[in-house]
Amino acid sequence: MDKSKLKVLFLLHIMLMIYSMSGICSKLASGEKFLSPHFCLYYAIIILLLGFYAIGWQQIIKRLPLTTAFANKAVTVVWGIIWGAVFFQEKVTIGKVIGAILVILGVVVYANADGKVKDE
Repeated sequence: MDKSKLKVLFLLHIMLMIYSMSGICSKLASGEKFLSPHFCLYYAIIILLLGFYAIGWQQIIKRLPLTTAFANKAVTVVWGIIWGAVFFQEKVTIGKVIGAILVILGVVVYANADGKVKDE
């Protein structure tokens, strides 16, 4: 894999991390009174994050096959587990860990298969 593709994949995962952060704000907003200042602030942050993500996503899919980009989007499940533990003190169970490993393995298997099909 060449250096430029690795850079794009790294940027894709940064974009996916940013995308997953909107879930943090959504959960925080759900605990606030509707249209209260905190509720509105959280939703403003969500719009900002998703706007930044949308622009970044368009730049990524100009440089990667859409199937590769979408296959990597499954990694947001892993970010959800991480954010849940860090921000909301949710327990990381063995089932969640096994699920996260399966997601990562699926992305790796797809990425390897995608590269082999193109090389043939």
